Amino acid sequence: MELTVGPVMGFWDAAAWSDFYARLAETPGVKRVVIGELVCSKRLPFYQTRLPEAIERLQAGGKEVSVTSLALVTLKRERKQTAELADMGLEVEVNDITALAHLPQGAAFSAGPLINVYNEGTVAFLKARGAVRFCLPPELPMASVERLAAAAGPVPVEVWGWGRLPLAISGRCYHARYHDRAKDQCQFVCADDPDGLAVDTLDGQEFLAINGVQTLSAQCANMAHTLPRLKSAGVSGLRLSPQTQGFFEVVSLFDDLVQGRISAEEMSAKALPHAPGGAFCDGFLEGAAGVSWSGNPLHAQV
Repeated sequence: MELTVGPVMGFWDAAAWSDFYARLAETPGVKRVVIGELVCSKRLPFYQTRLPEAIERLQAGGKEVSVTSLALVTLKRERKQTAELADMGLEVEVNDITALAHLPQGAAFSAGPLINVYNEGTVAFLKARGAVRFCLPPELPMASVERLAAAAGPVPVEVWGWGRLPLAISGRCYHARYHDRAKDQCQFVCADDPDGLAVDTLDGQEFLAINGVQTLSAQCANMAHTLPRLKSAGVSGLRLSPQTQGFFEVVSLFDDLVQGRISAEEMSAKALPHAPGGAFCDGFLEGAAGVSWSGNPLHAQV
């Protein structure tokens, strides 16, 4: 089971962003890294000039590197940015299906978790178009994962293994609206919440988290207890989503888990203090409410 580190979804300080990838380049256990801007194109200029150095460091550290497309392309400059991805010399992870229009026919790409790969027909279409890897949407149950992995055949399939789940993307900015600002005059308030801003119901129940135009789960996905079944289903990789605190401890724990050095129970107990939102979930994969978790209930929350 390989470990992939997904793109940074929050808006991080540029120096912190660079430091993260410098350290990740030297971190054992990680096979593949997806880099670039997934959520909001307005964030990209803050670290765009740092991308070449980060990519070079990662590759020098033995990591396979892919670059992500935006999750929602709506503006002319975003179409231009998407078209330029094909010229970077890296495998593109498509997270908006319109990005395929900018890739040469037959060019290799990976299908990211924000592409609605829900059936075998979609898998067949994307493979014919050049897909060489799938990261399946996190809302799929295990039965669907099994069928899609079988349809993918030799093409590697990974699932979301750790981090707040990406649930939706919007043309409107929740962070700007929360601070009574227009999207175009947001003043980058999302930087105040680099791991997302928790949203509770009127009854005080943890509900969601917001990240600019993106909606995330309040809980942190942790697929440790489902690892044996994922392997049996033909899944070859887990995706770990970056966070500002404790991420490298989490990577080490997952490496120990997939190598059989620790149990899922031990891994989860040690990882809980680093979980965004302070609670675990894997309910979608279990075919239950997404907020639920199949592990020890004592470790489902702090």
